Amino acid sequence: MTGLSAETKMQFLFALRSRGVTDKRVLAAMEQIDRGQFVRGLFAERAYEDTPLPIACGQTISQPSVVGLMTQALDVGPRDTVLEIGTGSGYQAAILSKLARRVYTVERHKRLVRETGALFRELGLTNVTAMLTDGSFGLPEQAPFDRIIVTAAAEDPPGPLLAQLKIGGIMVLPVGQSDAVQTLIRVRRTETGLDYDELLPVRFVPLLEGLGKDEA
Repeated sequence: MTGLSAETKMQFLFALRSRGVTDKRVLAAMEQIDRGQFVRGLFAERAYEDTPLPIACGQTISQPSVVGLMTQALDVGPRDTVLEIGTGSGYQAAILSKLARRVYTVERHKRLVRETGALFRELGLTNVTAMLTDGSFGLPEQAPFDRIIVTAAAEDPPGPLLAQLKIGGIMVLPVGQSDAVQTLIRVRRTETGLDYDELLPVRFVPLLEGLGKDEA
C-alpha cells in the first residue's frame, strides 16, 4: 500500500482491527498488499472500503475484514503450502503469499487466471501459482496441503478437499445454501478425524463444478 496516504492506510487497518483482525503477521501482509491493484474500473475508488466489490466474470472481491478473518483462522506458517479454491481477483492469494512458503490457487474462469497470473508477476509474487481447473476436486497432483482456503460456498465441505488436507492441517471455508445464511467454518484434520469450528456468518458466491465459459 505504498502509494496511499497515511490516513487512508490508517483507516483501512483500523477497520480490520475493529472487526477482529488482530494477528500481527496478517495485518502486516494486508498492509503490504495494495487492494487497489486488485480492483479495476468503476469500483477502483472504493478499493479501501471494507466492502465486497464486483469483479469480472460475475465474481466478487471479498471485503477486507473477511479476507483478514479467514487468513487469521487459517493460521498459516512460513513453511506451509496452501491451496486456495477460487482465485477471483487474486487478492487473497497475494496476502497468503506473504505468509506461506507456497500458494497454489485454482479458478474456473480462464480470464481471471490470465489476469491474476499477470498481476502476480508484476508484483513479484514468485511463490504463487494460478491454475485453470475445477476447484471442487482440489489439486491432487500437489496434495497434501498444510492449509486449504475456499472462497466460494458449498453445502458441505467437499470430500476431495478434506482428503487433500494433511494431518494437523486446517481448512477454512464458507458452508451453506448460496441463497441463505452461510457460516464460515474451520476444519482441523487430526489423527482421529475432523474437528469443526463455526466462526461467523458470511455470504459468498456458490462453489460450482466445471470450468466457466471463456470470456476472453
